[in-house]
Amino acid sequence: MNDEKDGSDVPSPESDNPADTSRRRFLGGVAVLGVGATLSACGSPNDESGKPVERPLSPAELDKALHDQVKTVVVIYAENRSFNNLFGDFPGVEKPLSALKPADYQQRDRDGSLLQTLPPVWGGVLQIGPQTLDGVTYPSETQFQENLPNAPFALKGPNAEDLPFGLVTRDLWHVFYQNQMQINGGKNDGFVAWADSGGLTMGHYAQSRYSLRLWDVAQEFVLCDNFFQGAFGGSFLNHQYLISATAPFYPDVANSVAKSMIAALQSADPADPRLKPLEKSPASAMTGPPQFGPSALTPDGYGVNTLAPPYWPTWIRDPERPEYSKPDLPNVMVPQTHEHIGDKLSKKNIDWAWYAGAWQATLDQYKDSGGIPKIPNFQYHHQPFNYFKQQGPENPAERNKRLRDAGLGDESSSNKFFADAEAGKLPAVSFYKPQGNLNMHAGYADVASGDRHIVRALKVLRESPQWKNMVVVVTVDENGGWWDHVTPPKGDRWGPGSRVPALVVSPFARKGTVDHTVYDTASILRLITRVFGLEKLDGLKQRDEAMIARGQKAMGDLTNALHFTG
Repeated sequence: MNDEKDGSDVPSPESDNPADTSRRRFLGGVAVLGVGATLSACGSPNDESGKPVERPLSPAELDKALHDQVKTVVVIYAENRSFNNLFGDFPGVEKPLSALKPADYQQRDRDGSLLQTLPPVWGGVLQIGPQTLDGVTYPSETQFQENLPNAPFALKGPNAEDLPFGLVTRDLWHVFYQNQMQINGGKNDGFVAWADSGGLTMGHYAQSRYSLRLWDVAQEFVLCDNFFQGAFGGSFLNHQYLISATAPFYPDVANSVAKSMIAALQSADPADPRLKPLEKSPASAMTGPPQFGPSALTPDGYGVNTLAPPYWPTWIRDPERPEYSKPDLPNVMVPQTHEHIGDKLSKKNIDWAWYAGAWQATLDQYKDSGGIPKIPNFQYHHQPFNYFKQQGPENPAERNKRLRDAGLGDESSSNKFFADAEAGKLPAVSFYKPQGNLNMHAGYADVASGDRHIVRALKVLRESPQWKNMVVVVTVDENGGWWDHVTPPKGDRWGPGSRVPALVVSPFARKGTVDHTVYDTASILRLITRVFGLEKLDGLKQRDEAMIARGQKAMGDLTNALHFTG
């Protein structure tokens, strides 16, 4: 199933009725964080209340603290939510939704003119319908809110109630070229124009503060409000970016079987990201979604939108070699050989693994039919190490060691990631990818199920014997097409893209803070690199060099969200 729709030839009010707040743990005010990691030590000067004043660590002191005290880094990688969609008015963020002025959010049409209203939600709000929740049936192919002004809006149901987190809303375009056209040089005023969902991209969940469990976690630990998806576009490229900080490459693509997947651009300049619309594409966002041809590959051979893995599990398996993809398919990526973070860890004999929900169930139960059941809805292109030769079938010992099954669901008896955490057996670097129906991806997953599952995972980790030396990063791969107003920093050719939520959960977290430091997805790799003293990936160097050459600071490494006691 391709959840990353490539656009190929296809057509600020808050809730007045908050949900029950009995379960919430309001923790008081949320502090703001934009400083370096600090050290609390005996003998430090005291503030007016008598508490020791924390002093900044020198880089060498911080390196030593990281090396001595952090033994396990866990990454929980969910799906497809912009920061605004879930956390836009979280207390302490730099520029909340409620403080925006029209110039911060008004959207423009495809000719650059200001839209007077938002266009209809093409195809309706719900992906699968009708859906029944708590005794209420919600129809499909229906727009619940009409004639919306040109502004962000709180998602509502047919009776003007907050749209429940338990509904599966329709998917939105989240693709490499369109994301850049939506960002529009940092103005973020092209989201409606270059979307397939009309005005829906401007929607957000106003009831997050009352109903989202991850909101509680953010209040207790650290919420990063300047964390951007590492690459423009969708899940495929951002999973690749998470592990290697670069895009996968398809050699000699113009003479390959994949040449039909090359994007048709308006300019030969690689710095110009504008796709060329089809001739029949509507001129205005008010009359229909834009239409484009395929765009999975750049003209010079980089994979930027969804391509299938070369190894099973993949979309179509080779009947002659069942561990591989069927050959000569244009939408399959060739095996990759460039270095990823696992290679850097292995060079230093540091254990690591990628835990995927429903991995073994997909290998075993569905290998003959090749179908993706609705539950657990395993997503093939969310398994980035399955694109690399080193973790491919020709290296079975390495493959079995690194690509691990997380099992199914919420219970440790069936979820092997949870079981390893409870037993204190997680590798030093552990990535956890929830199964499809628990990852919050619009189109096939609801927010409520993923929210419950991730908080359950955090509970298991906090009760693990490894917790006292653990840093957990909870984030999503990309914005899923949902609008965000904060301008991404200029990076390199691949990104960063739109702002997404990220939480740092750890005994070392600067608890109850909002961290304003500028981060992207590869800040996770920067943290891992620093904690374990690794060689820096080439992709990290390239983005750093591009930003420093412009006079910008390089991306942060998440250490501003941490503090250590002496």
